[in-house]
Amino acid sequence: MEPCLASDGYKQIMPYDLYHPLPRWESSPWTACSTSCGGGIQSRSVSCVEEDMQGTITPAEEWKCLYSPKTAILQPCNTFDCPTWLAQEWSPCTVTCGQGLRYRVVLCIDHRGLHAGGCNPTTKPHIKEECLVTVPCYKSIDTLPVEAKPVWHKQAIELEEEITVTEEPTFIPGPWQPCSKTCGSGTQHRTVKCQVLLSFSQTVADLPDDECEGVKPATSQPCYRTPCSGVSGRRQESKKEGEEEEEEEEEEEGGETPEREELHDWEYEGFTECSESCGGGVQEAVVICLNKQTREAADQSLCVSSRRPPQLLQDCKTQPCPPRWETGEWSSCSATCGVGLMTRTVACTHRPSRDSNRTEVLRDEDCQNPKPSPVQACNRFDCPPMWDTPDWGQCSQSCGGGVQRRQILCKQRLADGSILELPDTFCPSKSPANQQPCAKRECPPHWVTTDWSQCSVTCGNGIQTLQTICRKHREDGRFWTIEPKNCSLIARPTRIRPCSLRLCENSLKPEPTILAQRKVYIQWRKGKKLQLLVGGYGYLLPWTTVVLRCPTRHFRKGHIRWLKEGKPLVSRPHLSITPQGYVKIQQVRASDAGIYTCIAGQAQEHFVLQIIGSKQKLSVPESWLLTDRQQKVGQPDVASTGERFQELPISLNQYDNVVEHLLELKGSVQDEKDITGKPHSSEKNRSTLEDERASAEFSSPVVLIADTHRLDEIMKNLSEGLGGPREEQLIAQLLSELTMTQGESNDSTLHPPESAESSTQGPLLYKPKVHTTRPRNPVIIQRPRKVGAAPPSDMLVHVGMPALLQKPVASLEFRCEALGNPEPSLTWTKNGKELLYNSRVGLLPTGSLRIQSPSKVDEGLYTCTARNRLGYTSLSSWLQITSGKGRSCNSMGANGPLCSERRNSSQSAELCHGQGCPLRWRVDPWSPCSATCGGGSQTRIVRCMRGPEGRSREMESQHCLDTGRRPSDSRVCNLLPCARWATTSWGLCHGQCVGPSLATQHRHVYCQNTNGTKVPYRMCSGLHRPSSLKNCSTEGCALHWHVGPWTQCTATCGRHGFQSRQVTCAHRRTGKATREHHCMWRPRPPSWQRCNILSCGRAGECRDSTRYCEKVRQLELCPLPQFKSRCCHSCRNT
Repeated sequence: MEPCLASDGYKQIMPYDLYHPLPRWESSPWTACSTSCGGGIQSRSVSCVEEDMQGTITPAEEWKCLYSPKTAILQPCNTFDCPTWLAQEWSPCTVTCGQGLRYRVVLCIDHRGLHAGGCNPTTKPHIKEECLVTVPCYKSIDTLPVEAKPVWHKQAIELEEEITVTEEPTFIPGPWQPCSKTCGSGTQHRTVKCQVLLSFSQTVADLPDDECEGVKPATSQPCYRTPCSGVSGRRQESKKEGEEEEEEEEEEEGGETPEREELHDWEYEGFTECSESCGGGVQEAVVICLNKQTREAADQSLCVSSRRPPQLLQDCKTQPCPPRWETGEWSSCSATCGVGLMTRTVACTHRPSRDSNRTEVLRDEDCQNPKPSPVQACNRFDCPPMWDTPDWGQCSQSCGGGVQRRQILCKQRLADGSILELPDTFCPSKSPANQQPCAKRECPPHWVTTDWSQCSVTCGNGIQTLQTICRKHREDGRFWTIEPKNCSLIARPTRIRPCSLRLCENSLKPEPTILAQRKVYIQWRKGKKLQLLVGGYGYLLPWTTVVLRCPTRHFRKGHIRWLKEGKPLVSRPHLSITPQGYVKIQQVRASDAGIYTCIAGQAQEHFVLQIIGSKQKLSVPESWLLTDRQQKVGQPDVASTGERFQELPISLNQYDNVVEHLLELKGSVQDEKDITGKPHSSEKNRSTLEDERASAEFSSPVVLIADTHRLDEIMKNLSEGLGGPREEQLIAQLLSELTMTQGESNDSTLHPPESAESSTQGPLLYKPKVHTTRPRNPVIIQRPRKVGAAPPSDMLVHVGMPALLQKPVASLEFRCEALGNPEPSLTWTKNGKELLYNSRVGLLPTGSLRIQSPSKVDEGLYTCTARNRLGYTSLSSWLQITSGKGRSCNSMGANGPLCSERRNSSQSAELCHGQGCPLRWRVDPWSPCSATCGGGSQTRIVRCMRGPEGRSREMESQHCLDTGRRPSDSRVCNLLPCARWATTSWGLCHGQCVGPSLATQHRHVYCQNTNGTKVPYRMCSGLHRPSSLKNCSTEGCALHWHVGPWTQCTATCGRHGFQSRQVTCAHRRTGKATREHHCMWRPRPPSWQRCNILSCGRAGECRDSTRYCEKVRQLELCPLPQFKSRCCHSCRNT
């Protein structure tokens, strides 16, 4: 039995095969065989095709069909032998004395041994010949023997000889003309032409006779029809008296048909079929009248009846009949689906003789193998899915009305005998009940527990008792409370539990506290996930995932409450509060900015979250303003920061100014790095460069973490009026500290431990080397420069700081210290090009660069690059050499004004005083952004100023070009795209039917920006999404299930009886059937159902319930569950 059959039942659960057939090999019909016998070949073409849902067949690539073998394109044919002539034995001579004739039958026998024709007529042996009986006849010598003529075979060859025109010149004889005489010997003529076949036109052309080779056939020959009447008279006179009567009869017939004697003659044409197939029979030779010239059968009246050959009989099939298998009719199938059995009688029989009509039944061994099968499988296709109903389970109640349940499953019996469990939608819509009422008798009264009593104490720990009542269950299902004495025979349940209302006044419990950290988090580059602690401020890039934690003591994390802007925090699709008390924000956006408050008991802490790039300033919520109207929004309250941080409201925008300066400095550094690599490239804004360099920034920290007291100190210095270069130096120094600290502790920043208490990792700033086992990217240590230290004769500058030489020095060393694992290698470039070393400019063993006696030619941007297999990083210093005349730019005065020499370096600051270095750039604040989303622009005024602060005046821009690159006067802002939902037009109304005359039609809904470009769905997550589906009316839904009558049940008892009916999807008006999935909008009526579900015997009895069990055992079907259960007795030992 094959396990998988491509039958209709199987395809019902394989919708892919039903609606999308696999590509298949398609073959053309075989060509005609090259020969009619003796073995030839025939061919066909085979191609790979695929069929779509409309039934259209199209060619496909061959590889699509290679899952199955390609069918043959050549095969042998007509391999049987060609038919041959077979001559039978000669008959006895027709006379008893003298010269006569004898006959034989010549048959054309094919490879099957049948007389079927097809032999070459020119090679046929002759069927009659003269014979001589040695007994003399005592006749006159001149008497002609019967049929004394030339050998018939020779005449036949001459008559049948035919020459056809070929491409070689050939003599072609025409047909013979009639004989010149009607009796006696005459002459007949014919035309003989030299002809050739012209192949290109397929026409015949006449040629001169000398063009043809060989002997030209005769154009005339003697002929003889019948003897003339005079000759016949002479023969009659010479005959003896005793033979006159016989001769007269012959002459009478010959006189009637004088011209038919020679043209037509009798001939044997095979034998009739044998009268018996075995045991001995007879067959008779068939005699026909033959035209000698055309070799075609003619009407028997054209031949002389007196010359008809004698009837020849021969024995045939003389061998005795062997025993043979005799089979009866097949019975009906035992099952209508899954797999059933059909049986028939097969017996070995023998008929003793031909004359006997009785047959004997012999042993099977007496007949030849193989024995025809008495049983065969039938209906080997999958049954339709049906509900499987097991026995009912135990009742849920022993009295008072309960419910008993059973599990109803949709199952299908497959063609291999296995049972497949399917979803309920595959079975007929109405499933059998899976529960029913039971145990409806009335219950006795019983105790029922109700509520707990009040706690036994008013404070501290006490107990509660479970209260009980006596209750009776009525027949109608309702409960009835009765007197407790009715339940006195039953033990009354008693249950006690501890309770605790509140702490008594004399008990002490520590107050919950929140372990807040006064930190400011500034996201420096994009990262996967950031974990922040309450108590500080966060400035984050949009679309970053944030976990905001609130570590507590003496308080359960699950009871932590969160507020935003003083109101309870509500979960949204991208924002959730975890059971551990964390706030998790997926892909933070501008709407998430605000004040988050963590409340643990009486303790509470705040966290201010702001989004980088958003120009909206945070404001204190109205509910907070009511409590404290003296606090100004955004006004830094430096003196009371530490004390008032716990109070409401907190300072919202206190550190915005410092963070903005840090981000501007970051953009400046990136701009200068970009200028170094591409000196002539146009200026790019900070946000664009951030994306471009994301891959190269893996060595920089994800988040900068600053203590609030450090930022308060910076803000205090800035508020004292130190503007311009001094302000830039303070910000640059802060950035250097934060970058170095976070570069070493970046991992703990992203995922801090549960009880992390932040502390500044100061010593890491000066570690020359860190021994670490894990691989890490290279990082260059950037030393802060001590302002006010006088340069010695041998000047040392740490890379990253500018070098301004105002008087000659003996040597200048650019020190470059790098960390990494593996240890990075150091290379130097000048102005973006490889540095050429000589006797004056060379490398030290540490990798630092030393320049002996630096001069004007050495000015430029020196870049140190540290590189290992994990990546690289670089840091630059600008070297500028001035003559010192007329200016006193040195670093001796600690309180003097700063002169900023920003030469493509982010931190270029030197102290100067007097009128020596007064030229500088001054920038105004940025204007508001021109757009709220989708990318706007900001501008600011950049001036070239001269003179000390307070008395400076504006100059032409070209005067300040020597002091450094002109700051940017425009930048883009609010880059988050403006997006909205957009839809395509509605599609055709040919979707799946959902009701009578009701289908669905679809359209595509997508998120796009104002330019019409598709963007991710998250950009439109806050907007109402239009529907992509709606109902419509279509003619295709005017379909319904058409059902036929039920068939007879396949069994009279047991659980295996089925009856079926035809269920088709048809059009209501035309009745035309169509594919079933068009009617699936309403439940499909069942096409199969169980019937006659009656027990066939006692439960647990092992017996056979069908008469086919012996055949089941012979076919080795016992391992299949459905046969083993029905043939329990026969299959018990298998």
